[in-house]
Amino acid sequence: MKEIEDFLRENKPVVKDNPTFILEARRRMEAVEGIKAEVDRQRCYGRLALIITLMAGLLLGVVATAIAFLYPIDAESVGKGVLDSIRLFLTTWKQYLLLPVALLAIALSLVLISGKRGKSTF
Repeated sequence: MKEIEDFLRENKPVVKDNPTFILEARRRMEAVEGIKAEVDRQRCYGRLALIITLMAGLLLGVVATAIAFLYPIDAESVGKGVLDSIRLFLTTWKQYLLLPVALLAIALSLVLISGKRGKSTF
């Protein structure tokens, strides 16, 4: 903002009898800077929320995989309840549960890499 003010002072633009031109320009530039700061702040919070969500998903995926491997059940002894259906699903598909965990890790790394390229820090 200071550079623009100095430029205007040095080049003396022609204005129609408005002695408050510099003051008005400064006020508008401060408003623009305020909006820019708010956008940067919200972008930072959005990325932080995304990273927290990805980390929570990764952690839950690891916990679900660990539970599936640590507590194997006999598929024939499973009843017809909801929890029993979940246990049967985990037992049947536990070898494929690592795929979502891996995808979450890849997504998290892509978010972190793109954050460094965008010159935005949080």
